[in-house]
This record gives sequence, structure tokens and C-alpha cells, in this order.
Amino acid sequence: MFEAVEELIGEHADLEKKLADPAVHADQANARRLGKRYAELTPIVGAYHAWKATGEDVAAARELAVDDPDFAAEVKELEARQEELTERLRLLLVPRDPSDDKDVILEIKAGEGGEESALFAGDLLRMYLRYAERRNWKTEIIEANESDLGGYKDVQVAVKARQSSGGGAAVEPGQGVWARLKYEGGVHRVQRVPATESQGRIHTSAAGVLVLPEAEEVDVEINPNDLRIDVYRSSGPGGQSVNTTDSAVRITHVPTGIVVSCQNEKSQLQNKEQALRILRARLLAAAQEEAEKEASDARRSQVRTVDRSERVRTYNFPENRISDHRVGFKAYNLDQVLDGDLDAVIQACVDADSAARLAAAR
Repeated sequence: MFEAVEELIGEHADLEKKLADPAVHADQANARRLGKRYAELTPIVGAYHAWKATGEDVAAARELAVDDPDFAAEVKELEARQEELTERLRLLLVPRDPSDDKDVILEIKAGEGGEESALFAGDLLRMYLRYAERRNWKTEIIEANESDLGGYKDVQVAVKARQSSGGGAAVEPGQGVWARLKYEGGVHRVQRVPATESQGRIHTSAAGVLVLPEAEEVDVEINPNDLRIDVYRSSGPGGQSVNTTDSAVRITHVPTGIVVSCQNEKSQLQNKEQALRILRARLLAAAQEEAEKEASDARRSQVRTVDRSERVRTYNFPENRISDHRVGFKAYNLDQVLDGDLDAVIQACVDADSAARLAAAR
């Protein structure tokens, strides 16, 4: 049933030998790659050994039960344990998202609804910042374009898992920032009485959320000849000049037409570095979406769709209700969710995704 595991066990043992060789660690990038793969395989190997041992225990208990009925109850317990391990191992063997361990760049853009949409975008930003704080993630505002009433026309924030003192990721494989926040992409709709509404009528507006796995330089190679870089003076709300130097940077990736601007930092070099970070993430996302389009089976097993314009969630303030339309999740603790208590909402998406992947792999 799990013939492929034998090959993975061999790969795991080979990786263990390589990682024990000091010469391998001379190349830190290669050592990290090998260590990451080793960490991915370790749970599979452990689950397989437990499954195999339990199978042997079941066989032995059945033989003993023939002569001693007292072993019949033990057989049932062991069979139940074997079934649990079978499902766990099957789930571990389901192909997972290779980006699950990555950090993310999260973008929130105001949509239909004018100032109310911008205020809602600000609410979403605070929700994600507080959720990140609850999970001990590090956040960094990369670029922000505020509205007149204190909301955001658009804002980009980097979200990172904190690193351990040894330099490795502080989370288990598959439990990184992308593994949780990737389900947030799409149109988020709000129903409430806006602060700008004088007659108490409920309005509906929306904001878009885009979540990108943050690319490392090794993930995406950018040819400097493919870039057009423009510099200009930073400006604040209403066009007011922030400084008198050309520190803002606009980068155009000519082959794809992707344009990234950054003006939050004080120096032109810092703005260029931030813009390149965003550009790498967008290029990686574009490449992954193209791959997903070609792999229709993989796309069917996803909870979220590639079309990020699809409405994913509604925030109903009068009823204190949060609804996720993709998985049918509904709860009446909107105030707590907006305060960063997002785990139950996201876990519903994670569980649905896992169930769909498992069903596709059977």
C-alpha cells in the first residue's frame, strides 16, 4: 500500500549521512536545502515505522487470540490504532504545497466603496497584524498609501516566521506563514453602517487581499537588463512632498510588464531593495500560477482558486457574523476575529484543503 515509502526511507538515510559530513556545511545554501528535505521526510519515516510495527502487533495478537479469547479485545484496539496510523501516513504522503514553509508578502487594496472600503482595508490590516502577533510572527510594513480618514488605499506588509537562535525555521515543515495565510487571498466583503453614513443605513463594500509567498533570490533570477528603473520624489496624501530628493523608486519588469513602486524608505537604495523584494514575490507567484494552470488535477484539489477576484469572505457587523463562502464556515464572533482570533476560520480552510488532497490521492 505504501510502496513509495521504502524509497523515501532510503533518501532519508542518505540525507542523514550527508548532513553528518562537516564538508557539506561548507556550502550553507546546500546544507539548508538538505536539512529542509530531511525535516520533511522525518515525520513520514516515523509514521511508517509506527504503522509497520502496529501491523506486526496486530498479526501476533490475532494468532494468540485463536487460543486465548482474552486477546480479542487487544486485537480490536490494535486494529483501531493501525487504522489511525494508516490515515496519518496517507495524509503525510499527499503532495503538499512546496511554498508552505515560506514567509509571505500580503497586499490589501481598497475596492468598491470609496472611503469606507479604505477604512475596511485598515481593519483587515490590523486583523492580520494582531493574528501575526498571536502566532509570534514578525511583521514589517513595506509600502502604505493612506486615505484621508485614516484607512488605506493600499498597503503591503511582509510577514515572517521568527527564526530560532540556530538560524533554522522556528516552525515545523509545512507550518510556515504561507501554510496559514495562503487562504486569505481574494475579495473580502464588509456589511456595516459606515462612519460616513448619516442616516444609519447598512452599506456593503469590499477590499482585495493578495498573498504572495516571499521569494528568496535563489527562487527567482532577475536579469538586470530586463528592468527599467525610474526615480522620483516621494509624496504624501494629497500630493504633498515628503522630501526634496528623488528617493522613490519605480521598477518595471519589461518581459512581464509588472510594475512595482516604493517610496516609504528614506533612501533610494532602500526603496530599490524593497521594490525588488516585491517584484521577486510577484514573479514567483506568476510562475506558480502558470504551473497550476497546466496541472488541472492539482488545481481541483485546492480550496482556494487562482482567480483572486472571487469573493471569499463576508464580515457582517450588525450580526457580528463572519462567513467563509468557500468552505461554509460561519461564526458569530466577528469582533474577536477582527482582533486577530483567526485560527478557527483559517483551520476550516486547512481542513477542507487536506480532505480534498487526501480524496484526490486515494
